[in-house]
Amino acid sequence: MNLELQAVKSDRLYMKVAEQLKKLITNEVIKPGERFPSERELAEQLGVSRPTIREAMIALELSGVIEIRTGSGIYVTHQKNTIGDPASDKGVGPFEILEIRYIIEAEACALAATRISDAQLVALRTAVEEIEAEEKQANSSERADQKFHSIIAQASQNSAISSVVDWLWKLRNESDLSTMFLKRIREEGVHPSVQEHKNILHALEQRNPERARTAMKLHLENATANAAAHFDK
Repeated sequence: MNLELQAVKSDRLYMKVAEQLKKLITNEVIKPGERFPSERELAEQLGVSRPTIREAMIALELSGVIEIRTGSGIYVTHQKNTIGDPASDKGVGPFEILEIRYIIEAEACALAATRISDAQLVALRTAVEEIEAEEKQANSSERADQKFHSIIAQASQNSAISSVVDWLWKLRNESDLSTMFLKRIREEGVHPSVQEHKNILHALEQRNPERARTAMKLHLENATANAAAHFDK
């Protein structure tokens, strides 16, 4: 399918992408009930990453423009004259935040493995217990998860790292795009992995930087894959 899309360049790419995808509907290139092209095809034609495509799709889905159907794909749901403005700025997307967390927190965890105090290890064990308790609740939050990652950033003994990690959580919590999407995937059964947090804790208890780095990388890779599964159903 040749959609005649233009490559986009912008600081907030998903908004530009969402606007182009909306035009496909308003121009009736893709009509209500028809399926969107694959994530890969859209990424190639627009010249952007697949995470950017996902975040544009989140904006469209939250605006009610598209629907993800289990085992089938992504479909247009509305007539062109009922479409709102899915390309309005809804904040930083969840996949961008996960990407920068992967870059920063893996190395922060490696540093923490050599610098963490006994008191901080005790605090981490408590945070893991709180994560486990929260996951048994119907409407669980991610406060304990945030606490866990914040302690590790502090244990790196690098105030810049600690400030950046805390800011990334603030950025996520203040983003409509991120909070609404994360709420949706939690309802689908995607929750923080207790075992992965335990694996990170064990590596830190061993004061092994390589294991700590690997455990954090795996945790954030899995978090990204689990979130992306929303589009692959």
